[in-house]
Amino acid sequence: MAEQHPKIPVLNDQENGQEQSLYAVHQKIYPRAVSGIFNYWRVGLVLFTQIIFYGLPWLNWNDRQAVLFDLGARKFYLFDWVFWPQDFVWLAAILIISALSLFLFTAVAGRLWCGYACPQTVYTQLFIWVERWFEGDHNKQKKLTEAEWSTNKVLRRGGKHVAWILLSLWTGFTFVGYYTPIHELAGSFIHWTLGPWETFWIFFYAFATWGFAGFMREQVCKYMCPYARFQSVMFDQDTLIITYDYQRGESRGTRKKGIDYKAAGLGDCVDCGICVQVCPTGIDIRNGLQYMCIGCAACIDACDQVMEKMDYPKGLIRYSTQNAIDGKYPDKEIVKHTFRPRTLIYTVLLSAICIAFVYTLANRVPLRTDVIRDRLVLSRMADNGQIENLYRLQVINMDGKAHRYAITVSGVDGIHLVEGNAVQIAALGTENVNVVLRADPSTLKRPSMPIIFTIKADDDASIVREAKSSFLK
Repeated sequence: MAEQHPKIPVLNDQENGQEQSLYAVHQKIYPRAVSGIFNYWRVGLVLFTQIIFYGLPWLNWNDRQAVLFDLGARKFYLFDWVFWPQDFVWLAAILIISALSLFLFTAVAGRLWCGYACPQTVYTQLFIWVERWFEGDHNKQKKLTEAEWSTNKVLRRGGKHVAWILLSLWTGFTFVGYYTPIHELAGSFIHWTLGPWETFWIFFYAFATWGFAGFMREQVCKYMCPYARFQSVMFDQDTLIITYDYQRGESRGTRKKGIDYKAAGLGDCVDCGICVQVCPTGIDIRNGLQYMCIGCAACIDACDQVMEKMDYPKGLIRYSTQNAIDGKYPDKEIVKHTFRPRTLIYTVLLSAICIAFVYTLANRVPLRTDVIRDRLVLSRMADNGQIENLYRLQVINMDGKAHRYAITVSGVDGIHLVEGNAVQIAALGTENVNVVLRADPSTLKRPSMPIIFTIKADDDASIVREAKSSFLK
């Protein structure tokens, strides 16, 4: 019996007597390899980002992992800095800076992030390199797909998937290593004592990497990435994007090198289709800007090579703006049009937030204090006739070394500490200090008097915090 394929939903066009598919059938894209200046940038950034990603968890800093997001201990380690839950304002600032940077870069030069640094782009490129190593170039890959199953096909396809899976597992392991100390994680992995959550996330992230970069590839960019959908609101006619110079390239047509093609009414485009063959999302940039374009510039490298072979000027496909292509100003004025209200506003906002972020972080005091009153005994009379209040101070040493802190109090004449005037706290440690205060009733003018606790490191006068509370009569 013949194999039954699922039917594709169609719309009947009764007027023209034709049937129209509701959606396009997916066809695997075999991007052609290309070389050129933009490809070198892309390869360099892929290697640079992955050296950082895979290598950073193994870097030690002050006898600990340099970068670690320890969710269990609620501490984020970033070289010399240690962020606690109370430091959420800096984490929020990082997110705001990232968002504004994306807006600025997109308004200036389109989808640079997508083309050169997006994880989907990076891992797709890594998987394509592995695929080419096992199966050959794009033509050999097509022939292997169409060929009958054989020992050669099984070995090549099987070897490719084994390499993909190993790379995916290593990626998942590294990802979890940012949340669980990677040396401990490696030991647990070797002895098969991984916890359930570590095991789940390693395999989950590995499966996602294998599926997205190995199979879905351009479909993630086309159908799943929200950035592709709202990029149009960040573009304008002066945004630097990958464009096809239709005024120079049309009309398209094949020809031999050296002929007077202009006399035949042809433009510079030889209609070779290489720009489409090298595109990782399979679009034709000559049809204009499309949301599927990830800005990788592979088509620029490919077209420049063809123009060079034909002895035509390069730049038929190039980075330009729509206004420049339409002839509203020459390419040499593109930089001048970069400075426009939208980009200036983004730049000012981004600069202000970055300056505030760096300034506050540089002046950050690595000490936190919370004051909690004793709820069972709000106020009591001591043996000497003075009024006594009890408190519990939670002191958090957010510094990478131990400190001894002196505790003083002010706000009421004659108020003094009977107990809890100092505390020794280890690096990144927390201590609860029971504090007993006494004051003469004659100095208490109201039932509740405001007081201020001052906690100061003995060995560093810059580490000091104040905490407000009240003294009850």
